[in-house]
Amino acid sequence: MVDAIIIGGGHNGLVCAAYLARAGKKVLVLERRERVGGAALTEEVFPGFRFSVFSYVGSLLRPEIVRELELARHGLQILPLESTLTPLPNGDYLAQWSDPDRNRRELARHSPRDAEAYDEFGRLMHEMARAVKPLLGMIPPDPASLAPRELLGLARLGRTLRSLGAEKFHALAKLLTMSSADYLDEWFECEALKATKAASGIIGTLAGPRSPGTAYVLLHHYMGEIDGVFRAWGFAKGGNGSVSEAIAGAARSFGAQIRTNAPVARVLVAGGRAKGVALESGEEIAAKLVVSGADPRCTFLGLVGEKHLPADFVQAIRRYRLRGSSGKVNLALAELPDFTCLPGKGPHLRGAISISPSIEYLERAYDEAKYGEFSRRPYLDVILPSMIDPSMAPPGRHVMSIFVQYAPYHLNGGWTDARREAFGDTVIDTLAEYAPNLKAAILHRQVITPADIERIVGLSEGNIFQGELSLEQMFFLRPAPAWANYRTPIRGLYQCGAGTHPGGGVMGASGRNAARAILREGG
Repeated sequence: MVDAIIIGGGHNGLVCAAYLARAGKKVLVLERRERVGGAALTEEVFPGFRFSVFSYVGSLLRPEIVRELELARHGLQILPLESTLTPLPNGDYLAQWSDPDRNRRELARHSPRDAEAYDEFGRLMHEMARAVKPLLGMIPPDPASLAPRELLGLARLGRTLRSLGAEKFHALAKLLTMSSADYLDEWFECEALKATKAASGIIGTLAGPRSPGTAYVLLHHYMGEIDGVFRAWGFAKGGNGSVSEAIAGAARSFGAQIRTNAPVARVLVAGGRAKGVALESGEEIAAKLVVSGADPRCTFLGLVGEKHLPADFVQAIRRYRLRGSSGKVNLALAELPDFTCLPGKGPHLRGAISISPSIEYLERAYDEAKYGEFSRRPYLDVILPSMIDPSMAPPGRHVMSIFVQYAPYHLNGGWTDARREAFGDTVIDTLAEYAPNLKAAILHRQVITPADIERIVGLSEGNIFQGELSLEQMFFLRPAPAWANYRTPIRGLYQCGAGTHPGGGVMGASGRNAARAILREGG
């Protein structure tokens, strides 16, 4: 018998395994696929071309995890993305650079007022990210409970919020409740600047930039941090699979066992307690406790089963919103894209390229998705990993990663092969309007829909965050009231996936928090 079985070798499951093993527990990770990583993996999809197939950028990974698990020693290296280029339909562009002086000059070219406001906005968002940072590592207390531990947790939360002061508290309240578009309207006038920043508020969520609550999703993505610098985004050398491999290496160094090609069929429950798991092969493995890195729907309605759970909890999980809305197109290229607005090879190709010319453009893309169609003019977030890490492609060739919003899981008529290819064509047609040589440069393409994400990596409805990051599904409500502290109605069964606080992205906080909750209870 092992002390703990971790279901799923995604990055959160690996983080949880590493911390439990570091504490001396005998830990076994069971991953259904042939490699660990979940959605954070690197694959050679076409000969010589390596892709971060699903998740593709880094820096949300909590620095305390990098430090405590010594991930650099296990090969983790984050290479910074230095810019964001937003091509405009009129042939102009907006570029945002890591160099403050260059960035200020570029903003002033579009709006002197925005150039003045930008630094103040950046300082406020930095302060908001610092204010929220302690909450990321907090085990959410239940405000409806009178248990001493929960009351102590509420007192700590109160002290954290009081320490912000009135001005920052009010600013945080606005970020938690407003739409990203309305919030940015208070700061800026340049449409491309507002849209490019608002796009961070719609990623992974079936909501538009004018939907209330998307300002928090913007802040969630603003918490990317490299070497103490907030809003610093980067690319993991070797692709996002290297993040998972580094965490797996740390877990193994502490004694954790990791088994791949070991899909779990169900959690074994007896007398209201988890006793272990049964694999699809029929093998049963006993454990003192079980920790699921799968999303809440998969965990409770699939692996556990309704008969073992309270009816009100089952209803809460059924109401938990997933609604995958994101797709991905990965391209192998014979040459670099040549953008009309900024021709030739340059530093703009070592950063992100954002197809987000205006708030109206993003809102219209959402309009199609909310009626069950993929966006004909989608928001695209593009990077060229081979410009940052040449090992991702053969010499003289390149790989391109295109994140797409919106591609609804519940597509009218369903996702067929023909609809997948039509979606891929739409994405390439949209980008080719700004880089006309793109189509001729494509050697291979991989098109991924939410249905593919669900099928390949097991994320219900293809939701990249294991559930929408909306206010009613955050903190002590994620995934269900009274069960946001990583425990479940089944004794000895815990959750550690992104369906728990603080949510999605390659962050690792859910895995770390779950391990802390287990160890706190003597698990």
